[in-house]
Order: sequence, then structure tokens, then C-alpha cells
Amino acid sequence: MKGLNINSILIIIQLIVSILLVTVILIQGKGVGLSNVFGGTGNIYRTKRGFEKILHVFTIILAALFLGIGFLNLLI
Repeated sequence: MKGLNINSILIIIQLIVSILLVTVILIQGKGVGLSNVFGGTGNIYRTKRGFEKILHVFTIILAALFLGIGFLNLLI
């Protein structure tokens, strides 16, 4: 891997994490519209279960990873 330095590797990893993050967010957004935000169904407070909970946790992990890689890239 001649020619790849640490900054290039971090940018590639951050790009992969960002694509995964966008994908997970789009999967979560299925069936959620503005009508639900403004009181359309009344299911504002409900618990996440099963796959929805896994996606929620995975989104938080990916967002933290994206932010951490961004700060690390800024420092290097």
C-alpha cells in the first residue's frame, strides 16, 4: 500500500462509516413522516424492540465512530 498515509486511511474509513450511517438512518426512517412528528398517530413515547433497537444502537455507535474519526483526522 505504497502512497497511503494515515490521513488517507482515516478518510477512507470515515467515508465507509458515513455510507453505513446514512444507510442505517434511511432504514430507520421507513414509515416515519411529518404527520407523526406533529401528532399524527400519538405513538410518541414507545419502546424500541428487536431489530429497531439494534438499528438505534448501531446508529449511535456509527455516529460516535464518525465523530471520533473526524476529530482524530483533525488532530493528525
